[in-house]
Amino acid sequence: MFLVALSFAYFAKALSGSYMKSTITQLERRFDIPSYLTGVIDGSFEIGNLLVIAFVSYFGAKLHRPKIIAMGCVLMAVGTFIIALPHFLIGRYKFETSIRSSVNSTNNLSPCPARLLSPSSQASVGCEGESNLSMWIYVFLGNVLRGIGETPVQPLGISYIDDFAREENAAFYIGCVQTIAVIGPVFGYLLGSLCAKIYVDIGFVNMESITISPGDARWVGAWWLGYLIAGVITLLSAIPFWFLPRSLPIPSDRGPAQCTPERTSFIKDPPLLEHKYQADEPAGFLEMAKDFIPTLKTLLGNPVYFIYLCVTIIQLNSLIGMVTYKPKYIEQHYGQSASKANFLMGTINIPAVALGIFTGGLLMKRLKLSIMGAAKFAFGTSLIGYFLSLFFFVMSCENIKVALIYGFHMTGQGVGGVSYEERSVFSACNSDCVCSGRDWDPVCGENGITYVSPCLAGCQTSTGLGKNTVFSNCSCVVAAGMSSGNLTASVGHCPHRDNCDRVFPYFLALSVITSFIISLGGTPGYMVLIRCIKPQLKSLALGFHTLSTRTLAGIPAPIYFGAVIDTTCLKWGQKRCGGRGACRIYNTTAYR
Repeated sequence: MFLVALSFAYFAKALSGSYMKSTITQLERRFDIPSYLTGVIDGSFEIGNLLVIAFVSYFGAKLHRPKIIAMGCVLMAVGTFIIALPHFLIGRYKFETSIRSSVNSTNNLSPCPARLLSPSSQASVGCEGESNLSMWIYVFLGNVLRGIGETPVQPLGISYIDDFAREENAAFYIGCVQTIAVIGPVFGYLLGSLCAKIYVDIGFVNMESITISPGDARWVGAWWLGYLIAGVITLLSAIPFWFLPRSLPIPSDRGPAQCTPERTSFIKDPPLLEHKYQADEPAGFLEMAKDFIPTLKTLLGNPVYFIYLCVTIIQLNSLIGMVTYKPKYIEQHYGQSASKANFLMGTINIPAVALGIFTGGLLMKRLKLSIMGAAKFAFGTSLIGYFLSLFFFVMSCENIKVALIYGFHMTGQGVGGVSYEERSVFSACNSDCVCSGRDWDPVCGENGITYVSPCLAGCQTSTGLGKNTVFSNCSCVVAAGMSSGNLTASVGHCPHRDNCDRVFPYFLALSVITSFIISLGGTPGYMVLIRCIKPQLKSLALGFHTLSTRTLAGIPAPIYFGAVIDTTCLKWGQKRCGGRGACRIYNTTAYR
């Protein structure tokens, strides 16, 4: 029953965690923040862990572990609800557009104004009633609370299983729990895919008047809805733990005499660690606290534990950064919508990881791998996965052809620099229009080139409504010399490149294979961590391992990955109150 309850708790926390990663681009666009700041939000979960995990792992092992896990699940649910709170506090989402008039008719809407509102008047209109400038703080704080609530689930849950399960079954049970934990992200990304298809203010706006689609860089899905669903699931996962006992009968094969000679050689057992109390016996707080620092020093003095800790930190730095921004990479590099990117992560990539973790645990049980054998197995799978990942560099795509950003000037000649400058978007073909160079309202000309806005494309008239709007008499499209003569442009950027459609299936196949091979070593590596230390120190060792990896990998990796991604941005959006917003288009060659 504890195994079932812990598996459900792992599922709930993994679902909400993966849903957070699936909403990275939605949060960027909704709150007009750069990627490094969403990395800070994503890393706030680890900050919450950092605050309490060492003490929860150490003191929690001597208290009622199931009830502490239950309290953690309740905190996680509350934090998840807080993340969704900003949606109900701020106004409706108003995406950036160069057309200042309301699209409420089907003809004669001119995208080429003779006079443009001054910046001060634009700011006063846009900022009237504006209150979402710092609403992302609620998401940050809610994620911190999620991290605090998640703290006891892993170290206390795994140590509880390893204490009361038969030794030959412990690896299999832990493999089952970790497999369920990886199934959680499948549903998390699928939930993210579903919510990304739904407009953020669904039910409160006329969808026929919305000119953007889910593939647009300004589209924001119903990100808040998934957090409400995940919060309810997490709250339900807390219920079983309130009724579980503090301890279970210890199997007869778990006595000290049953330790193998190899395991005994890995465990350092100096007199310092002879505790005056057992893990399941109550002890005074001062007595436990006095022993904390000496016990931690002895734990870090274990060479096997210390080496495994360093290797895990290095490996997780790359894995966490990749997982956090992989859906965004698929969106930007291969031209997929956020919904499709999340769907592919949930149905292709994550199941490969789950299968790899389960297979690794099963192989360890069937092959009866020793501690040294498990270490070699984990090292070999990581090395093979690293070499396979190098092939991602050859699966490249061309950049989207955007007029006057990549040098596709009105002559249609060549590709110039990769930096965006506001003055470069103006040309003789759009000189009759008073256009803003700051707006991002892309249209696709018949020549296959994307233009920053219908005004900068030189379009004089428009017909249609919402996503069916067609812009006519576009002087810059004809000036490119590649039009068929209709001189029109449609809403949205042009379809992605043909070479990307050919490369994308190979990218997905290699991603699945690499994920499976790397995850094969997950359970054997975890068992090395558990078996190389004294049983009394399992909770502390697991907790400190989680603390270290999240402090040195989970927190910084999304931030510096996001900061590097921001350096590849070609066109930043503009906040209604002024200032730089979310990135609209990236240099995908540098992004790779």
